[in-house]
Amino acid sequence: MTPSVPRTYIDVHILQTVPPANLNRDDQGNPKEAYFGGVRRSRVSSQAWKRATRVHFAERTPVQDLATRTRRISGALAGLLTDGTDLSPEDAARLSAALLKPLKISEGKKEGDTAYLFFFGRRQLEDVAALVRERAADLARLDDEKLAKEIEQLPVQEKFSTGHPMDVALFGRMVADVPTLKVDAATQVAHALSTHAVELEFDYFTAVDDETSKKGDEPGAGMIGTIGFNSATLYRYATVGLHQLVHNLSDEEAAVSAVEEFVNSFARSMPGGHGNSFAHRTLPSLVAVMVRHDQPVNLVSAFEKPVDASSTGIATESACRLAYEHATAVRNWGGEPAFTALCHTFAEADPNTKVTELLTRTFGDAIAFPELLDGLREHLTEVLKQGAR
Repeated sequence: MTPSVPRTYIDVHILQTVPPANLNRDDQGNPKEAYFGGVRRSRVSSQAWKRATRVHFAERTPVQDLATRTRRISGALAGLLTDGTDLSPEDAARLSAALLKPLKISEGKKEGDTAYLFFFGRRQLEDVAALVRERAADLARLDDEKLAKEIEQLPVQEKFSTGHPMDVALFGRMVADVPTLKVDAATQVAHALSTHAVELEFDYFTAVDDETSKKGDEPGAGMIGTIGFNSATLYRYATVGLHQLVHNLSDEEAAVSAVEEFVNSFARSMPGGHGNSFAHRTLPSLVAVMVRHDQPVNLVSAFEKPVDASSTGIATESACRLAYEHATAVRNWGGEPAFTALCHTFAEADPNTKVTELLTRTFGDAIAFPELLDGLREHLTEVLKQGAR
């Protein structure tokens, strides 16, 4: 761990209302669920939202600065080896296998595949290819024993142990049989849970066969089926360890940028399950970001007692619950956040609704989301400056 970086956690709390949808399917094809507080809740797995987050920031990040998760790393490396060389596909595949052998990653059942998905940076793979590109043809002419000896002298494992891209640094890499390739994740993402009880519903649908309907000789649907769905106000939580992120990236400025990109993409992303059927994309009703130096704090306990629909609405009541839970935690446990920023869309439309007053008293004045990101970047930059003194 980098000693100059103080232990710093960025907690992200989000309330988001989603209309009828099937964001994340279980093995039966229905929306995932969980029991919490004695009732059935809508659930979106952490893996699903991490994937959505990665896809979101991949849309604005140069391809070469991102990572790939695949079993087919050997094929990807072979493709790089053939670029700009006269290697045949067969020689490239043989040289690729020889380069990856020192990593000692278990082989999969299919030739050329690894036994599990391997998460690596695209620039890292290019660096490995660069180790042999200029003499690839000469190496390909060696027998297996001599080729192995030549490869042993190359820093292949070092190329996968440094220069991690943002997504590997954030989400980590687990290689069970090669501990030296492990990267500890800087980010933890909780399963999103509805703040209230939900019931699974089903959409019965039919599809018309256009040709038979024209002729009128085959009445009825050409296809029928059902899709499970639910609707919910979700509580979403994630935390990023800035100190671990700096350690993974070996670059403080890059770490701050990675935090900013993660918060932005985590807030704006949405799992795409059955997206064409439900068009379920919404934006959060509330995003609260806190920087802490003690420990991450998940506030899901605010919803252990399920929220009931009321005249103010589930989202509004959920926001009030979240504010009370945070205030109670700080009062009883101490540990006031070093930085807090809030963005929300609630308004005092009802004079009996005090949600905005409560949120302001608890989290501070609401600001636009871009301002939240700017303030977070400024604070984290100052934290790192102070740590370097």
